[in-house]
Amino acid sequence: MAGKDHYYNKAKQEGYRSRAAYKLKQLDDLEHVFDRGDTVVDLGAAPGGWLEVAAEEVGSQGNVIGVDFQRIKDFDDHDNVETLRGDMTEEKTRDRVIDAAGGSVDAVISDMAPNMSGEYSLDQARSLHLARQAFETSLELLDSGGDFVVKVFEGPDVDDFRADVEEEFQYVRATSPKASRDESSEIYLIGKGRLTAPVRPGDELEVEIVDVGSEGDGIASVEGYRLFVPGAEVGETVAVRVEDMKPNFGFAQRLERD
Repeated sequence: MAGKDHYYNKAKQEGYRSRAAYKLKQLDDLEHVFDRGDTVVDLGAAPGGWLEVAAEEVGSQGNVIGVDFQRIKDFDDHDNVETLRGDMTEEKTRDRVIDAAGGSVDAVISDMAPNMSGEYSLDQARSLHLARQAFETSLELLDSGGDFVVKVFEGPDVDDFRADVEEEFQYVRATSPKASRDESSEIYLIGKGRLTAPVRPGDELEVEIVDVGSEGDGIASVEGYRLFVPGAEVGETVAVRVEDMKPNFGFAQRLERD
């Protein structure tokens, strides 16, 4: 193992299939991606280092599904892992994942990287394309409040990509875990709290106040999504601007109109 780095050696010693396992451990420590009993989908999962970490974190009551073009060797010590061979851009593969998940998915994670050409601009563009594919898949699979983790190489259009992710999650954090190689340009975006509401921050609309919350705020319902509106009373129809959102409820400010 001469010449190999610390995390490579650590993975060998602790029985993980790849050094990338420690990246996911560090990302989870930072933003608590997994809970016991979660269902997780890992995109580009071979050889399986991230699957091992996810399986440990969700426990025996959880479910981890790994998808890759390459065959992923079976796990002897993780009964809660299922692997599928396929292309997530194909509808038939997505249908297989949905069937395997048995319903809602709590986290979608992706450590996908392109086959490296040695030309950074090309590799970065391909990395961004894979990240967008993972993002689109997460929107299709994630339940309200679910989390998303994706790798992308730094470069053009990453800020635009992050902005797109921010529109769909409660908040997004960009980070480089310590287990990334020093020379690596990879960063990870962690999207927390998938938003499935029919409104977004900044939206202006008229709502009817149908209830009052415990703090005295008016409550409106927009396609089943609750908005809390300070200073509004039951029966009023008021113009509001959405200010902040959680997966299952949001906050709006009343607009004073002439």
